[in-house]
Amino acid sequence: MTALVKPSPIGPAARRRLAGFVRALRDNGYGVGLAETRDALQVMASSAADQRERLQPAFRALFSADRSDWQRFDEIFAAYWTGQHSRRIQSVTGGAAANARRRHDKPGPPGLGAGAPSKVERRPGDEGIAGEGKARREGASRAELLSAADMRHIDDPDEIAETHALAERLARTMRARIVRRTQARRRGSRLDLRRTIHRSISHGGTPIDLVWRRRKERPLRLVVLLDASGSMSLYTAFFVRFLHGVVDAFREAEAFVFHTRLAHISATLRDRNVERAVDRLSLMAQGIGGGTRIGESLATFNQWHARRVINSRTAVIIVSDGYDTGPPEALAAEMRRLRRRAKRIIWLNPLIGWKDYAPEARAMQAALPFVDLFAPAHNLDSLAALEPHLRRL
Repeated sequence: MTALVKPSPIGPAARRRLAGFVRALRDNGYGVGLAETRDALQVMASSAADQRERLQPAFRALFSADRSDWQRFDEIFAAYWTGQHSRRIQSVTGGAAANARRRHDKPGPPGLGAGAPSKVERRPGDEGIAGEGKARREGASRAELLSAADMRHIDDPDEIAETHALAERLARTMRARIVRRTQARRRGSRLDLRRTIHRSISHGGTPIDLVWRRRKERPLRLVVLLDASGSMSLYTAFFVRFLHGVVDAFREAEAFVFHTRLAHISATLRDRNVERAVDRLSLMAQGIGGGTRIGESLATFNQWHARRVINSRTAVIIVSDGYDTGPPEALAAEMRRLRRRAKRIIWLNPLIGWKDYAPEARAMQAALPFVDLFAPAHNLDSLAALEPHLRRL
């Protein structure tokens, strides 16, 4: 016998607000399913909903599955319902939320419409690591949240340090995947079954001529030019750590910083001690954090460094927000010269990750015709998205 579900006495607006809060909890790693949502509707319909002092502990007890959920709940509750502490809550949306729901194996609440805009700051990202055991799952979720978070919104020192470590690790992982190529050889470490079968046809199917596969190193040279001006100050330290990993992992990699002038920093970044390398860099690049002269810096690079560091398999990566104090015509001329030398020019702009951004700056408009890939670079996920493009080189 099918039981009839009694309609909720709360109105549509309250139901939408509750649906938004449930989504915010899921985005922050809570395992909220149909049962919890149904119970929450009953709490909202009771007298506990009249006062925050009664509603908050009731929801905390209902939605918290472990100690970590319990400790984080009050901050998420305040961020959503009152707007307090919203900068400290970093969640994920889109595919991340769907993966989080799949990870907890609980269906979402049916019949609830879209809620009002949440005060919780959401970050575009993509989760997909399912840990074994609660501790491992929490660790994976934390790393995934940091990977999807915009660096300008991370203000906790421990999280900043963890993100910098992840950036260096990402650079090494990218290098390992990019050079992972194999080619057919008479001798090797792995049998090429498809080609062996093809050659055996002339011998009546007997595999006489074995074809092996051996790893082929395809040295890809990366040349990275990092804008270290004041407008990029929120991202500079993050990219310096990523560059340290790039120079350490890629045998053929060169790094430069520019602001009012250009500085070659590859030798500095090859120091295994990243903190010492950053300290040396800050002393070396005097004037860091000042204005930006992209055109003049590229002119210096083209005149004194390009012939030495660029070959037929070089990808030049420019990391900048595109704000230049010089004339856009000079930048366009230097980009044209660089275009004739490099195999690919990739321009990474952290502002692309911002809502409603459009490349309207005159310098950015002047540079875009010579750029092969114009992509965001505001978090770790955006840097990881570079890998497929680099693998094609």
